[in-house]
Amino acid sequence: MAMFHPLKVTDIHKTIRDAVVVTLQPVNPEHFEFAPGQYLTFKRDFDGDELRRSYSICAAPHEGILQVGIKSVDGGAFSTWANTELQVGDVMDAMPPMGNFHAAANADAPHYLGFAGGSGITPVLSILKTALTEDPSARFTLVYANRTLNTIMFREELEDLKNRFLHRLNIVHILEDDSQEIDLFKGRVDAEKCAALFQHWIDINSVSLAYICGPEPMMLAISQSLQDHGLTKDQIRFELFASSQPGRARTRAVSRLVAENGIKGRVTLGGETRQFTIPKDTSLLEAALAENLDAPHACKAGVCSTCKAKVLEGEVEMVANHALEDYEVEAGFVLTCQCFALSDKVVWDYDEAGH
Repeated sequence: MAMFHPLKVTDIHKTIRDAVVVTLQPVNPEHFEFAPGQYLTFKRDFDGDELRRSYSICAAPHEGILQVGIKSVDGGAFSTWANTELQVGDVMDAMPPMGNFHAAANADAPHYLGFAGGSGITPVLSILKTALTEDPSARFTLVYANRTLNTIMFREELEDLKNRFLHRLNIVHILEDDSQEIDLFKGRVDAEKCAALFQHWIDINSVSLAYICGPEPMMLAISQSLQDHGLTKDQIRFELFASSQPGRARTRAVSRLVAENGIKGRVTLGGETRQFTIPKDTSLLEAALAENLDAPHACKAGVCSTCKAKVLEGEVEMVANHALEDYEVEAGFVLTCQCFALSDKVVWDYDEAGH
C-alpha cells in the first residue's frame, strides 16, 4: 500500500543559489533504511491539489543521516516551496525509499564511471561515497556537467571527497560557459565529447560499471557512446530526473467487442483486491486512482518507477519505460502510469512489486 510517513526537517542549507539540501528525521526510522542511489517520494497539498514529487537521497547509508537535494525548477510548485518556504521543524510526508539505480560491480578493484548533469549529481553522490568508503580497492571517475561554476551542486563536498580519496577519485567538470581554459572541459556532454574524454582522459577499458543521471538527451548520447566504446548494457545504469516526452504515445486499437463491453480490471493493493471497469484510453494507474485507491505514484511519466506493479493476467501496452530493467519487464512488471489495456481483462498487483 502507498503508505506515507512523517519526516521532521532538522536542517536546511543551500548548496547553490537555487538548490537546498534538506536533512530529515524519520518518526519511524525502520521505514527509511535505504540503498545508495534511491529516492524519496513526497506529497503536499497546494491550494487543495495534491502534488507528489520524487527527490534522490544524496547521503550515503553509512553516514547515518537522511538527506535529499532539491533544486528549484521554473514553475515548479514543490521545488520552489522547498527552496523558499520550507523551514527547520516542518514535517514532510514521504514514502519509503525506492529505486534500483545502484548495482554492485562484479569485479575486483572496480573502476566506476559516473556521468551527472545538474541536479543529476544527487543519487550519483550517494553511490560515489558508498563505493569509495566500503571498498578500499575501488576507483571512481565522475564527469559532472553544468552551465557555470556557480551551478555546481555539492561543490565543496566534492572537493572534500577529492582530498579524502586523492588517488581513487577523479572528478572532471564540464562547463557550458568559457570559464574552463581547456576545450576538452568546455561545452556539452554529447557523443563527440564522450569520445574525446575516452581518448584523452578516461581509460574506458578499465571501467567495470557506469552510472548516468541527467536529462534524457544527454543520457541517451552517453549510453550509446559507452556501448560504442565497449561497455555492455549490463554495465550501464541510468536514472532520469526528467522526461522529454510531452505525453503518452497513441495506444494500439483494441477490438470493437472490448471497446463496446469495456475492460474488466482487477487490482490488488495492500492486501485488498478491487474489481471495476477500466474506461477507454485510461492507464492502469489512473483507473485505480479513479476508484479512490491510494495507488503509489509520483512522476506519471515512466521515469521514477514508483507506480511499479506486476501484471498477472491480460495484455497491456507500456508506452514509455525509463525506469524498469529488461529482466523486470520480462517478469511481468510494468509502470502502471504508462500501461493501457489491450485485452478485455487485466489483473495487476502492486504488492508483488514490494509496495
